[in-house]
Order: sequence, then C-alpha cells, then structure tokens
Amino acid sequence: MSKTDPLDGVDAELIQRLAAVRLVALDVDGTLTDGRVVYSDAGEEQRFDVHDGQGLAWLVRAGIAVVWITGRGCAATERRAAELGARLYSRAGGKRARLTELQGELGLGAPDTLAMGDDIPDLGLAAAAGVFVAPSNAAGEVRLHADWVTRAAGGHGAVREVCERILAAQGRWDAIVSAALE
Repeated sequence: MSKTDPLDGVDAELIQRLAAVRLVALDVDGTLTDGRVVYSDAGEEQRFDVHDGQGLAWLVRAGIAVVWITGRGCAATERRAAELGARLYSRAGGKRARLTELQGELGLGAPDTLAMGDDIPDLGLAAAAGVFVAPSNAAGEVRLHADWVTRAAGGHGAVREVCERILAAQGRWDAIVSAALE
C-alpha cells in the first residue's frame, strides 16, 4: 500500500463495488468544473482541474471507459474531453436514458458503472449506476442519494478522488505511484 491509501476508511462493500467499475459517467458543470460559466470576447470558457484530468487519463489507460454526459456543451468541454479520451454527450436531455443506451452499446450494466453528479438532473445517472458519487458542494438532495460524498468540491479535485479510489480498489494505484518514482 502507498503511504496515502485512497481506500483508507472506505468500507469493504464499497471497495468491492469500485473494483467492478468498467464505466465512469460524469456530469460536467459542477462536477468536472466548479459550476461557473465564464463568457469572454473569445466565447465561452470552462475551467477544468488538471488533477482531475490526470486521474481520468489513468482510468482510460487502465481500460475503463469514461463518458461525460452534460445538458450543456461548449468548445472548451469538447476540447478537454478529446484531450482525455472521454466520450462526450452534450445537450443530453435525459441523462439516465443516455447512460442506459451507452451501457447497452458497451455490454455493461449498472454494477459496472460509477456515475458522479452535483445537481438534481444528475439523479438520473444515480438510477443507472452501481455506485453514485457526489462532490462535496453538490445539492443536498444529490448528496442524500450518493453512496459517497467526496472531500473535494466539483472542479477542485473531486473527480481525482474518485479515480484514485477506483484504481486502488482494482489493485492498480500502487503501480501508478511506483512508475512515477522511476
């Protein structure tokens, strides 16, 4: 185990569920970002946390499918998803329907899926996932339906916490840390 174990304090049942994850479905605004929308003369901008991005890159390298399902969309979100190898569904009306459709495409089900969101429209993701996570700054109703609430807020490392726990539960985290030390 590494000195800072991502699974420290996590119950065995959740660890088992995280070990089964093959698909990570994420809301964008408020989960991958801090929820603010910034408009400039050049157009709309989104601010993404680089640590979240690194975690997602590790998931993709580990063969875990990553999908972003958002009710909005902009060029910055499209660019960041492409950089990280995530599939992006913008202007997704029913998030549950979109996730269920994707699970069918990939031959996966709810037990294989972790979803994360911060607001009421994201509860559809919870209904189709074996594990549902909320960032610490999520709406109260969303936190109530979450299997776990991250320490970090959306856009400030919450997704990285999720990535580290998945990778640790699957026995991959220590190898990532060791490889970085070489």
